[in-house]
Amino acid sequence: MSDFSTVLSKVNDNYFPMIERQLTGNGIQMDQYSKSCVINAISSINNALDAKGITWNDDQLDRSNITQTLIQVASLKLNAAASPREVFFQVRNIKVKGPDNKDIWKKQVEMGIEGDGNDAILARFGRDVKKVGQFWLVREGDDFTYPVYTGFDVVPPKWTPKGKGDVIRIVYPIMKADNTVEFHIAERDDVSRNLIAHMSNNMMNETFGVCADRFKATPDQRKQIASRKSEIIQKAKSLGLAALDDPDLQPYISPAWTEPQSREGMLIRKMRNNVVKKIPKDFGHAFIELTYQEAADETYGEVQREIAENANRTVIDVDPEPVSEHRHQPEQQHGIPEGHEPKPTSNPETEPLQQQRSMDFGDEGTGGPESW
Repeated sequence: MSDFSTVLSKVNDNYFPMIERQLTGNGIQMDQYSKSCVINAISSINNALDAKGITWNDDQLDRSNITQTLIQVASLKLNAAASPREVFFQVRNIKVKGPDNKDIWKKQVEMGIEGDGNDAILARFGRDVKKVGQFWLVREGDDFTYPVYTGFDVVPPKWTPKGKGDVIRIVYPIMKADNTVEFHIAERDDVSRNLIAHMSNNMMNETFGVCADRFKATPDQRKQIASRKSEIIQKAKSLGLAALDDPDLQPYISPAWTEPQSREGMLIRKMRNNVVKKIPKDFGHAFIELTYQEAADETYGEVQREIAENANRTVIDVDPEPVSEHRHQPEQQHGIPEGHEPKPTSNPETEPLQQQRSMDFGDEGTGGPESW
């Protein structure tokens, strides 16, 4: 236990000054709760590393994003020790450039925000949000009536729980600053869009046997891979959530989605996220807003990761068009006989400067001095 405490103390001493310095440099002061969130995050990250048999000083650990992850925790005030927890950490394999510019695999810590974390962010940063009410878990056997909107008047929804069947929708009552109440609803079927995004992310490095490494694929192989991915995504779209039980699609879906003991919890969490994320927020600081986009928006993170891994990798084949000789001939001015073109006029004030430029830099097309 003493060794464990010593390791975490050293990690805290290494990361805390950097985090506080960066936040202060962006005009954000760390309060005591933010510091507690960072300490709990470091402990949770240590558990995730320990589960993979990795230490903080391990060469295969990519430590470049740990500071940024802890900054996100501190600025958004997400508590990994809360119950239910607001944020979790997992270790992901990523490909990075080594010292000799060769691709090498490393372990990277990745942060994810749980449903209660999004609720905490909404309660803290929601625009004109006074209170976030307890969400409703509406099941198949429950009696439920949707709200009715007439101008500014709202007839609230009615829900009579019966406790039977799967959760088919989630309702969030939100009290605004003027004491009016809004009702935000997410449907179970809409989670299929989250599933499609999850599958696309899981297939990012998939080659379907076309080649061994997608980064070394030829243009034709890239087209084959893209075509296969499109077929799988289209099939998943047509099936909706029934795709979770399709044996052909399950290899591209994480077990947390497909296993019976975790499936319902995953679907509920995604429905909650779909509600909370669409409610406007005011972070009061551009740095915190950017931090939220990077941490909470799955699409934003996936797009940035895809750009980082695939930027400037597509080979564009261009067939050069043969140039005929007559295109190199200077165009003759109309109405002036050949050999009688007017000579360009010279400006005595600028001519010495033009000659000096010619001596210093070389004429256009000559390549300039040989010392360049």
